[in-house]
Parts: sequence; C-alpha cells; structure tokens
Amino acid sequence: MGIIRKFIQKVFKRPVLWAAEKLSSSPDKTKIFNSLSDLLKNIENGNEDRGPLLKDSIENCRYIILSDQHKGGRDAADDFRLSEKNYRTALDYYYQNNYTLISLGDAEELWENTPKVVIEKNYTELQQEALFQKHKRYHRIYGNHDLEWKYPFQQQLYLRKIFGDDLKVPEGILITVPHNNETYKIFMAHGHQGDAKSDSNPFSTWVVAAIWTPIQRYLELSLNTTADSFELVDKHNIMMYEWSAEQNNLLFISGHTHKPVFASLDHIERLNKQLEQAKEINNTALIEKLTAELVFRQKEYAGKLFHKTMAVPSYFNSGCCCFSDGDITGIEIADGEIRLIKWEEKDDKPTRKTLEYASMQYLFDQVKKRD
Repeated sequence: MGIIRKFIQKVFKRPVLWAAEKLSSSPDKTKIFNSLSDLLKNIENGNEDRGPLLKDSIENCRYIILSDQHKGGRDAADDFRLSEKNYRTALDYYYQNNYTLISLGDAEELWENTPKVVIEKNYTELQQEALFQKHKRYHRIYGNHDLEWKYPFQQQLYLRKIFGDDLKVPEGILITVPHNNETYKIFMAHGHQGDAKSDSNPFSTWVVAAIWTPIQRYLELSLNTTADSFELVDKHNIMMYEWSAEQNNLLFISGHTHKPVFASLDHIERLNKQLEQAKEINNTALIEKLTAELVFRQKEYAGKLFHKTMAVPSYFNSGCCCFSDGDITGIEIADGEIRLIKWEEKDDKPTRKTLEYASMQYLFDQVKKRD
C-alpha cells in the first residue's frame, strides 16, 4: 500500500496542488464582509444553529478564548505535541479559576488525521475540556481544519461521547454586554470566512469535508495555505479588521491566522514599541531580551506585514496553541479587562504571562457607535 501511495503521490501531486490553489482563493473582501455580516445577523436574530447569543456584564465576564490547537496524531507532523504541557496546565488554571472556555476553531487537525486517531491520541486533553462542558462553561465552534465537526453525524459519532449530548458546534458566538445605557457586542468566529474552500456555500463546504479531506489524507499532502502563505494571512487579518472597524459597538475576535493581534495591534509591533521604551530608559537587560524575542518571532512570522491603518481597537486574534517553541497564546476576558496572554515554559514549568491588556470600558468607548 505504501508503494501504491507513493506512486499516486508522484503522479497526482502537481495536479492536486493545482486544484487546491484553484479551490482556495486569496481572501476576498466582499466575501469576508458578506459572510461575517450574515453570520452576525443570524445570531442576533436568534438562529442558534449558526451560534449562541449570550448575555453578560463587564463585571461578570470570565472567558478564555483559545484557538488553533491543531491536535493531531502525536507523530512528527503533529504541531500540537510541543504545546501539550502548556495547554494542559492552562486548562487546569482556567477550570480552577472558574473561566468559561471558548474553543475558537481548528481545535483538531482533521486534514492530516482521521477523527478516530485524533480522539484516541488526545483523549486526555478532550476530557479536560469536557470538564468545562459538564459545568456549562464551554463553547466550541468549527474552523476549516476541523470542518467535519460542523455535521451532526460526526459530532454524534465522536465528540458527544466525550462532551455529552448537549454539545453544539456552530460557526460563531455573540456576547452582548451593556455599558453606559448601550449594548456592546463581542463577536467571535474562527476567521476562515471568505475562503472558498470552507465558506460561502453549502456545496463547497461539503466538498472539503466529504471529498477533499479524504484525498488530502490519503496523499499525505500539506495544503495549509494559512501556514504557507504569510501574505495571504495578513491580507485576511487586515480585511477582518476592516470589517470590524466598520461595525458599531462591536469587538471582533478570531483565530485562523496563528498571528496574535490585540486591539488591532499585532505581536511584532507590540514588541517593537516595548523595545523603543526600553531604549529610552537604557534598560540593557530588557533591550537584549526584547531583541532576542523579536528575532525569534520575526522568523516565526516571516513575511507577515503590519498594517499601519489599524487605528480602531476593534480586532483581536487569539494566535494559536501550536507555536514551534511550544508556547500558546489566547484572549482572556475577565476582571473588567481583555488580555492577550501567553503560556510558556520557564525552568520546565508552564507559566502564564500577560502580553497586553485594556479595560473593557475603554475599548467599548473606542468602538462606540459613530454618527
């Protein structure tokens, strides 16, 4: 079978990759805007199949948003295996501290593995997540790499055996929060919206889940355009920001790009600003530390651009839970603040670090409805 697969790979790799390029597309601004607006409107109108509408307050909000774990088969191709220790420690911390866990898509890597393999190899992590569900503190949406969870049959066959029959896996989540006699929205989606492979129409999504994914698995071809095309990633981030900036009273949180963004400011720019401040006070130790961090992250984000017009602090990206050094990033909403956090190992011990934070009241005031 291995010889046959190699032969098929050799013959069909080029046409398959060509087809992948045709089936996928550069992010289309019109499609992104229409798709996100349609999803938001559906949830606002009570369409629970598209996503839950939650009501909360600044004082009581307590959420941890993690995305892009890409939990795989625990082999050399599994990006999550290096982050497992940080991830499990983070889950325990957030469970003990009464957070609601929101898994923002691509939780499992189903382009490279069958659901059966992923469930078996990540059963411990899934049971940890199920503890949140048991106490009604869990929400999960699907992304493009775990698109199969969109379908009730797959949910019933695999996920509900762990999470229970109440589990739903919609496309988005909306939280409404009152502030100064107005209603503000925290809207969440994975961020693959606008990609022809997994958005726009039911037929294309079915093709990816039912036909394309098995072919990709069998041929063992990596078709992850998000990881391989950094310009594509930035275009998509920028367009999602532009959509969020046009909304009123809304903060938008996505994943998908693996690039942390806080209040429309990306990770690299934040490090650059910190380095400037360190140089102003001539803090040699901090300068050396930040310079080393910049060199490392610039390699990891190689080719990704910073968009200088991201002036409205309306867009956030949770980053991912599969960085090459085992770090994970996420967005916390708690204690009246929104925070970009990182879990990293220090002296072989997973440690939580706040990278950036802002008060919810400040952010709401900045995205307030404009006349």
